[in-house]
Amino acid sequence: MNYRMILYLLGWILNIQSVCLLLPVAVGIFYGEAQWKVFALVALASLVCGILLTLKKPKRNVFYMKEGFVTVALSWLLMSLFGAVPFYLTKEIPFYLDAVFEMASGYTTTGASILTNIEAMSQCSLFWRSFSHWIGGMGVLVFLIAIVPLTGGHVMSLMKAESPGPSVEKLVPRVRQTAFILYSIYFAMTLLEIMLLLAGGMPWFDAITTAFGTAGTGGFSVRSLSIGYYQSHYLQTVVTAFMLLFGVNFSVYYLLLSNNIKKALKSEELRWYICIVAVSIVCITWNINRQFYGGNVYEAAHNASFTVASVISTTGFAISDFSRWPTASRFILFVLMFIGANAGSTGGGIKVSRIILLVKSSLREIASIVHPRGVNVVKLDKKRVGEDVIKGTRSFFILCILIFVVSVFIVSFDGYDFATSLSAVAATLNNIGPGFELVGPVGNYAMFSPLSKIVLIFDMLAGRLELFPMLILFSPYTWKGGLGAIKRRLSWKKESM
Repeated sequence: MNYRMILYLLGWILNIQSVCLLLPVAVGIFYGEAQWKVFALVALASLVCGILLTLKKPKRNVFYMKEGFVTVALSWLLMSLFGAVPFYLTKEIPFYLDAVFEMASGYTTTGASILTNIEAMSQCSLFWRSFSHWIGGMGVLVFLIAIVPLTGGHVMSLMKAESPGPSVEKLVPRVRQTAFILYSIYFAMTLLEIMLLLAGGMPWFDAITTAFGTAGTGGFSVRSLSIGYYQSHYLQTVVTAFMLLFGVNFSVYYLLLSNNIKKALKSEELRWYICIVAVSIVCITWNINRQFYGGNVYEAAHNASFTVASVISTTGFAISDFSRWPTASRFILFVLMFIGANAGSTGGGIKVSRIILLVKSSLREIASIVHPRGVNVVKLDKKRVGEDVIKGTRSFFILCILIFVVSVFIVSFDGYDFATSLSAVAATLNNIGPGFELVGPVGNYAMFSPLSKIVLIFDMLAGRLELFPMLILFSPYTWKGGLGAIKRRLSWKKESM
C-alpha cells in the first residue's frame, strides 16, 4: 500500500476544498452575512492541512486498484467531515453528526436533509450545500486528475473508483484529457441551464443553486417546497429536461460534439433509458389522472414527467407529494429508485447498463438450460461483454441487496413505519433523497437516531462510490499487509535502539 501517495492525494483534495469554500465566503460577503468568516476560517484550515500533506511529493507515485479505491473512499469521507464544520460552527446545524449527514448528502448528490426550515439558513450556507452537489456530481478526483499531473501512476484506478457505472472508458488516449473533456461538458450544460432558468424569471441565486442541484442530480433546494415553490410550468419543464439530460452517459455528449451522431444514438443503454422513462410516465399519468388531477391529463402528465425524471436520475427535486399517490405509482417510483440513471452520468442507482446485463445474462442462463449445446453470448451495443464484467455486475447487485437488507434491519429499530424505513434506505443507498411517508418530499431525516444516521451516511457514500471503495476501505484484508509492515518497522526500530 502506497500510504505516502494516498496522503499526498488527500492533501490535494483538501486544497481543492479550501478553494471551493471561497465561493460561499464571497456569497456571505455579498449578502452581508457574518457566517462568511467561519467559512473563511475553515477554508484556511483546510488549505494549511492540504499544504502540509503536499509539501513533499512521493518518490514512488505508482498506485494500483487497491490504493485507488482506498484513496477515493477516504477522500469522500474527509470532504464530508471537513465540509460539515462550517454548518456546525455557525450553529445553523447544532449537532455535528447532523452536519456531517447534510454534507455527505450534498457531496454524494443524495439530497436527503435533516433541515426543518431551509429558508432560515444563511445564503452562504445554502450556496455551500447546493454547490456540494455540483462538486460531487462529476467527482472531485476527476477534477483533480484534470488539473494535477499524476505521471507514473495508474490514474485510471481513481477514475474507475469514483466514476459511476460498471466500466469506465477513456474518451481520448490521455486520462487527464478525458477528465478535462468531462468537466467541460459538465460546466457548459450547467451554464446553459442557469441561462434558461433566468430566462424564465427565476432569481439569480435560485437559478444558480437549482442548476447545481440538477447538474449533480442532487436535489437540494433553497426552498422548503423544492421546485414546487416556483409556480411556473416553464421552469419546472426546464428542470425536468436537464434532470433527464444529466442522467445520460456523458460519452454520448462527447460523441455528439465529435459529429458521431449515429454512434451516439445507437447506444443501447440510452434507448432502454428513454423507454423506461416513457413507459413510467404513461403508467403513472394514467394512474393519478382522475384521483389527483380531476381528469386534467396535461397536469397529471406534467407532474408524472417531473417526478419520473427526478427519481430515475436520482435528483430528488419535487413539485408534488408523490408519497400520497396510489400504490401502483409509488411502486413504479420505488423500482425506478433502484434502476437509476445511465453509467457515466452524474446519477446514482444500480444503473441502466447493469440492469441490461442482468436481464441478458439471466436470459442466457434460461437459453443454456433449454439448449445446453448452444453458444450464447451477452452483448451490449453489439459488442460481446466479458465474463468478468458480468460477474462484477452480479456481485454488485448481490452486495447492493445485502447492504439494503442490513441497513433496513438496523434503521427499523427506530420504530418508524415500514414504508419510512424501507424508502429511507432505498433513497440514500441509491442517492435519491426523498422517499415515502415521513421521509417523503414534505418530510426530512431529522427524526432518525444517531446510529441510523451513521448507517444512512454509509449508504449514501457507498451508493455514490458504487459500493466497492467503501467496502474495501473497511475490509480487514485491505490493511492486513500494511499493518504488518508497520509493526515490522516499529520492531526493527526498537531493536536498533
